[in-house]
Amino acid sequence: MRSLLTICISAALLLGCQTQQSSPVVEGNAAQAGLQVRVLTDAEVVSGTAVNQQRVIADILYEALQALDEDRLLTPIDDNAHARFMRVLAYDFDNSIALEGIQDIVTRYLQLSRESMYRGQFEESRIMLDRASFVDSAHPLIEVVSQELQQEMKSGDLFFDLDYREFSRRSELAQNQLEDIARQAKQNNAFFLITVPNDDLARWMVSIMRGAVPGHRLRGNIELASRSTIRLRMPSNQ
Repeated sequence: MRSLLTICISAALLLGCQTQQSSPVVEGNAAQAGLQVRVLTDAEVVSGTAVNQQRVIADILYEALQALDEDRLLTPIDDNAHARFMRVLAYDFDNSIALEGIQDIVTRYLQLSRESMYRGQFEESRIMLDRASFVDSAHPLIEVVSQELQQEMKSGDLFFDLDYREFSRRSELAQNQLEDIARQAKQNNAFFLITVPNDDLARWMVSIMRGAVPGHRLRGNIELASRSTIRLRMPSNQ
């Protein structure tokens, strides 16, 4: 593409030079022949610098959107979406794709904050909120999610972090922990939320929990995510 553009620009320049040099001769011959001659204007030349800048912006935007899709939002320091969108805005302060990308980063951090708080990972939820605020402290949903976090921290629900290695092996330790959680769910008439990486493991966990409290109907839900946790929602919070 670059070589083709160079050829086009060179051709335009050459045409302009030839026009300026040959026009007097043509006009002279035409005057003798009684002809009307239209003098050609100088050929327009596209700025090579402007074209190169647009190409650079397009490349940076592509890398920024790719980083956004992969949740490389503010980290790593030298390979993240935010840094690339800000670089584009340094070239073009009103670039709509970059401005929208910045807001998408905030939205994603708020989503991650909510996901963490629902699993009882309150410190991680706060970190996600802080990162959203770093990107755009004026975003109206930051305060909304912050209030949600405060309410979740006061909910009185029970949260259990699980050792994924033990649970993936379906070890005796994992079964014992599940049975104990099931008994607490029954005692409190609580609603359980299981969060694990795959559906097969989640269904095994549910079967163990139900087997631990025969005759009692456990109520709950399954969510697939990278973390392994169980939350027992107390009746007033369901």
